[in-house]
Amino acid sequence: MPTAAILAENLCKSYGEREVLRGVDLEVVEGEIVAFLGPNGAGKTTTIEILEGFRTPTSGSVRVLGQDPQHAPRSWKEDIGIVLQSSRPLRSLTVREVLRMQAAYYRKPREVASVLELVGLVEQADRRVGKLSGGQQRRVDLGLALIGDPRLIFLDEPTTGFDPTARRGAWDMIAGLRLLGCTVLLTTHYMDEAQHLADNIVVIGGGAIIARGTARELADRVRARTRISWTAPQPVGLDLAVTVIDGRFSVELDDEHEVTNVVHRLTGWAMESGMPLADFEVVRPSLESTYLSLVEGVGA
Repeated sequence: MPTAAILAENLCKSYGEREVLRGVDLEVVEGEIVAFLGPNGAGKTTTIEILEGFRTPTSGSVRVLGQDPQHAPRSWKEDIGIVLQSSRPLRSLTVREVLRMQAAYYRKPREVASVLELVGLVEQADRRVGKLSGGQQRRVDLGLALIGDPRLIFLDEPTTGFDPTARRGAWDMIAGLRLLGCTVLLTTHYMDEAQHLADNIVVIGGGAIIARGTARELADRVRARTRISWTAPQPVGLDLAVTVIDGRFSVELDDEHEVTNVVHRLTGWAMESGMPLADFEVVRPSLESTYLSLVEGVGA
């Protein structure tokens, strides 16, 4: 039976008469990367700050690595790594010096050389933090979170402001945390990032969890449809509702087996008739469209 790294049950938080969390239930299994998604004001930050021990819930129970964050010992704190949305390590120090300074707070830190290699900053180890690029500074942030050899890492929008190349590099680095045995709770506004990295996705809206599962499971929940489209000299008899716009044919399906069947029939027709299927595309529902369907009409 998998062990829960995070287990929150009926978590509520109010500020006076304003109810921010309304019975949040959240479970993250050890070794998972879970994306925690929701619009601004949905309750993400409040939930995470409670899990990290920075806020006290009004009611409900919380266990993070088996402990109540409000009463956890120092050893628990050393098992937690946090990467904030933005941070400012001492810019006048070198990367190596910043990591060494952070390591001094832990009883059993990782070796600085090991962390430099993990976050891809070996060549920048003796450069001052203030001279690094934005992507490299974000790697320093992750290095500071890893130096204590944590079991659980909170990542708050880790690639905001990155160019595409830097984002892909960060994705590889985050995915590599699995190999270290880390559990990761990730917040992001980039749906492709969540889809690429996360084993499971949790969506919060209006202070309550409104959906959870894999990207495919969430798409099935909202009956998101796969679109098959092609250009051909003449119609293909599919006995389906085919849309034709400027000579381009398309059909939308919500059943995976039917998608496979239609693709097989189309390619078979093309081979038998000798007619080309130009610009043939199978576009599966994106996590972004699924997410927008889930949060539509849900209050922040």
